[in-house]
Amino acid sequence: MKRIPEKAEILCVGTELLMGDVVNTNAAFISRRLSALGVGVYRQAVVGDNPARLAEDLKAALSRVDLVVLSGGLGPTFDDLTKETAAAVFGREMTVHRPSLDRITAYFAATGRTMTGNNKKQAMMPAGATVFENDYGTAPGLALEDGEGRVAILLPGPPGELEPMFEKRVEPFLRARAEGVLFSRNVRIMGMGESAVEAALPPDVRDSRNPTVAPYCDPGEVRLRVTAKAADEETAKALCDDMVKRLKLTPFGGFIYAVDQPSAEAALVAELEKRRLTVATAESCTGGLLLKRLTDIPGCSAVVAGGAVTYQTREKERVLGIPHDLIERCTVVSEPVARAMAEAARRVFDADVGIATTGYAGPGGGTEKEPVGTVYVAVATPAGTVCRRLSLSSRRDRDYIRRVAASTGFVEALRALGKMPDAGKKIAADT
Repeated sequence: MKRIPEKAEILCVGTELLMGDVVNTNAAFISRRLSALGVGVYRQAVVGDNPARLAEDLKAALSRVDLVVLSGGLGPTFDDLTKETAAAVFGREMTVHRPSLDRITAYFAATGRTMTGNNKKQAMMPAGATVFENDYGTAPGLALEDGEGRVAILLPGPPGELEPMFEKRVEPFLRARAEGVLFSRNVRIMGMGESAVEAALPPDVRDSRNPTVAPYCDPGEVRLRVTAKAADEETAKALCDDMVKRLKLTPFGGFIYAVDQPSAEAALVAELEKRRLTVATAESCTGGLLLKRLTDIPGCSAVVAGGAVTYQTREKERVLGIPHDLIERCTVVSEPVARAMAEAARRVFDADVGIATTGYAGPGGGTEKEPVGTVYVAVATPAGTVCRRLSLSSRRDRDYIRRVAASTGFVEALRALGKMPDAGKKIAADT
C-alpha cells in the first residue's frame, strides 16, 4: 500500500566519506528535506564502497524503518555498486532502462564528449524501479518498493546533482503518497538557547501530534518547524497559523524575529523593502560578513547603501570619523565606539539604518575584562542607537563568533525597525 513513510534512515555510500576526503553534506540536506515533509529521521550512517557491508546495512535499516535514502555509488566505475546491491536486497534483476540510456547518450553528444562503454552501466536499473531523471549529470536516481510498503531511494553523490533531484523528483514522489497535505512554517528565535526554548514550550505544544513542533539549532539562534497534516492545504495552514500564534504567547515569544524567512538577513532585507528604507554597515571583527550576507539576498540593491570594513583603528578614525579621544578613552572594543560606528555608517552612506560590529573574534587578542568572544553590536536608526554586548568566550571559534555577531546585527536592526512605525513615511515624503 502506498503511503508516505513516517520513519527514515539515511545511508551515505563512499569510502571517500569514511576517509574524510569529502565532507558529507548530503546527510544534513536530506534530513532537513525529509523533516519538512513530516518524515522523522531516526539514523544516519556512512558505509564504504563494499557491497557486502552495504547490503548488511541496507537490510538492517529496512528492518527498522519504512524509508531508506541512499546517496552515492551510482556512477559508471567498477566500485559504484549501490544500484546492484539494492537490487539484490530487493530481489530484482538489472535491466536496461531505455529512456535513461537515451538521455545519457544525448548528454555526451551535447557536450561533445565520447561516451565510453561503462557509462551505459548508469542506465541499468532494477526491474520495477521508479526512475528519477538527472538534469545535472549522467546518473539517474531511483526508488524501489517492496510488498510491505518499504522504500529505498537511491540518489547520486554529488550535491549539485542530489539536491535538485531531491527537490524536483523525490519530494513530489513522496508527497504523492501522502494521505492529505503537509504544510510547514518556520519560526526563528534569537536571544534564547535551544534548551531554554524547549523548556519554555508548554507540554501540550511539545507533545502535539498535529501540528508537530520540532526545534533545530542554528548558529546563535533556534528554529522551530511547525508541520501540520490535513485533507487540504488551507486546513493544514490554519493549523500551523494557530500554533504559531500560541508560540508567540510563550516566554520566548518576544525573541521571535521572523516567521518563514530563510535567514536573519533575508528577514531584514524584506522588512527594509517593505518600509522603503536603506541600510549601511561599519564592520571591524566581522570583516565584511554583514555586507556579504546582505548582498547575497536577491533584490538587496534596493535597500543596501554600502559598507565599510575598518579593521585598523586609524581607518575607524579616517573613514568613519570616530574621534581619536573616544577610542583612547574607551578602546576600540567598547559600547561607545560601536555606537559611534553605527551612527557613522548612517552618516557616511546616507542610510536610514546603520549596523556596526567591533570585538575580539580570536583566536588571539582580548583582555581579562573583554576576552575573546566579546563583541559589541550596535544599530543606529532615526529613533536612536542601541547596542548589545555578546559574550561568546565559551565558543572560541572564530567563524562561529563572526557569524553570530552578524546575525545579531540583523536581528537587532529588525527589532529597532519595529520601534519605528512611522519610518516609512520619511522615504515616501522624499520620493
